[in-house]
Formats: sequence, C-alpha cells, structure tokens
Amino acid sequence: MDENQTSNNIKERNKAYGVQLWELLKQQIDKHSAKKTSAAVLEAPPRQTGKYPWLMNLLFMFPYLLAGVFILSFFWDFDEMSAVFLGLTFHFEGLLRIISISGLIGFLTNWLAITMLFRPTHRRPILGQGLVPAQKDRIAYRLARAVSEDLINPEIIKQKIHESQAIARYREKATIYVKKVIDDPEFRTRLKSLVVSYVDEMIADPEVRSSIAKKLIKQIDEAIDENSFEKVALKAYSFLKGQEMQDLVESALVKLPTGIENGLNKMDSFLDELPARLDEHGSVIEELVTNLLYKLINQLDVHALVEDNLRQYDERRLEQLIKNASNDQLNYIQYLGAVLGTFGGFIIWEPVASMIVLAFIILTTLTADTLLLKMKNKS
Repeated sequence: MDENQTSNNIKERNKAYGVQLWELLKQQIDKHSAKKTSAAVLEAPPRQTGKYPWLMNLLFMFPYLLAGVFILSFFWDFDEMSAVFLGLTFHFEGLLRIISISGLIGFLTNWLAITMLFRPTHRRPILGQGLVPAQKDRIAYRLARAVSEDLINPEIIKQKIHESQAIARYREKATIYVKKVIDDPEFRTRLKSLVVSYVDEMIADPEVRSSIAKKLIKQIDEAIDENSFEKVALKAYSFLKGQEMQDLVESALVKLPTGIENGLNKMDSFLDELPARLDEHGSVIEELVTNLLYKLINQLDVHALVEDNLRQYDERRLEQLIKNASNDQLNYIQYLGAVLGTFGGFIIWEPVASMIVLAFIILTTLTADTLLLKMKNKS
C-alpha cells in the first residue's frame, strides 16, 4: 500500500471517529438539555380598530345608500319644494341628485386612487401600471435604506449586544451546561472508550503504524543536530538492540494503547478542572467571542439584504404586504370620500349656509377632541 493510500485511510478513520465523537456529544446535549419549548412567536400588534365598530359598518353602507338615493332622484327629488328660514328661501328641488352624485364621486375617486396604487400589477398599453408595482425597485431601495440607516445597522446591533450583556450571560450558561455534561459518568466512560478504541484501531493497522513511525523518526531527525551526541546515542542504542529505529518506534507504538488506557485517569482531572478554567478565563473568552461577532456584524450588509428580499417579492405579494398592515385605514379613506363628497353636494346646493354648518361641525369636533385628549392625559 503506497503512502497516499495510507494517508487516505487515516483521514477516513479520523472522519469516522469524528462522527462518533459528535454523536456522543449530541446525545449528551439532548440528555442534559431542558425540555424543548416551542420557539417564541412574536405576535402581530393588535389591529387598531375604532371604539365604535358600528361606524365602519355605517360607512360601508353609505355608498349603497347614495346609489339608492341617486336612483330615487329620477322618480322624486323634492319637486317644487322650498322652505323659508331666517328670511332665506331654500329650494330643495334637485337636492337628492346633487348630494348623491357628489357623494358617489367622492367615493369613486378615493376608490380609484387606492386601486391605482396597486393595479394594474403589470404594465398595460393604455392603463399603465399601479404606483407600487411600477416603483417596486425604488420602494425596495428606500425601505432598505431606511431600515439600514435608522432601524438595523452594525452599530445599533453592537450597542444592543453591549447593553444586554448577552455574551457574558450566555458564557456563564455555557459553563454551567458544560459542567453538567462532563460530570456525567456515562459520558466520561464512553469518551474514554472512544479514545482507547481509536488509538487501538490506528496502531493495530501495520500500514498506519509504519506511517506514524516514519513521521516520528523524521521529526526526531529534524530536531536533533547532525553529529550531535544525541544522534550518536540513538544510533548506538539501535545497534545494541539489534533493531532498526523504525522497528523500535513501531514496537513502542504497539504498547501505546495500554499506556493511554492507564493514563486516562488524568482525563478525569482535566474534565474536573475545565469549568473552573473556563470561569478563570471568562473575560478572555468573552472578548474573543465579542470580537468575532463584531467582525461578522461588520460584514453584514443590511441594506443589500433587505433590498434583495423586497425585490424578490412579486407585485401581488407586495400589495398584500402593504394591505395587511393598512387595509382598515385604506377602507376608511375610501368610504369617508363618500361622506365628504356628500358634504360637497350640500355646498353646491347652498354654499353659504352649508359652509356655516360645515364650519360649525368641524369646530365642534376639534374642540371635543382636544378636551377629551386633555382629560385622558390628566388621568
């Protein structure tokens, strides 16, 4: 068997024992881990609904009411009806059609404006494309820039890590956890058995043993000066024993498993002292982990990450993303357009009187809102 084949065999055996060691550690981790709990899922903030849900239902019905009033106006619309108030004559004829058309226009223009934000999703020859789909790349860039500059960036992440003292806390937990694992007698027994089995199998193979012996001899030769007393002594010892150096080293290697087995008690001492040594060098470990973590964070391009992910959203998914966050508000805007349009119809009918009434309603609403806010802040 050539040297390359022997080297490959050693690598394969090292890999196989590495897998066994990992399996041993994994079993101990599972054994000493706390009961697995489901990962905490961040709940979405509650939907901000109004205190009066019936108001939304009323607004939802308002465009249908206006449509009904518009149809009614073709059959009856205060025909030749009028009234006198404070010396002013108000003619009601045509009022239903005016306010219904104005309200429907207000509703339809808002509906059209909101729809044009998202539709058409793909560019059409005449209708064009919705604002959000057309500007998807720009939206992705702007949002990514806002996130990377103001919400998440390497400096903010570093500051949060420093303020939370997360590395120190997790290092302490890791030390406690390591102690639980290495104090397990079963773990120590299996670890020793694995070490002895590995050494025994490696040394038992003549090709592997010969390869190890050659490497040891080469290192010894390189470490000892030519014509030095040590090299002369080694040659003399080989001559007296009647064996070549290769045979002497291989003979010593054959006895290695027994020697290791006898010396494994020192492993217990090492494992016993390991948690204390981890605590003793805790500050060094924390510094190393912190520096490594900071290097990884500095390589994190939040802007590119957010922008690339948003660019991968198709038009409909981006639409759903925005609507899921603001659909109620968009509906309010849409239906309030019908209400404001109706007010506009009254202004068209009687500008002065309607403006006075509208101003009174606005002032009353603002005053009531201000007073309620002050009462809330005081309480």
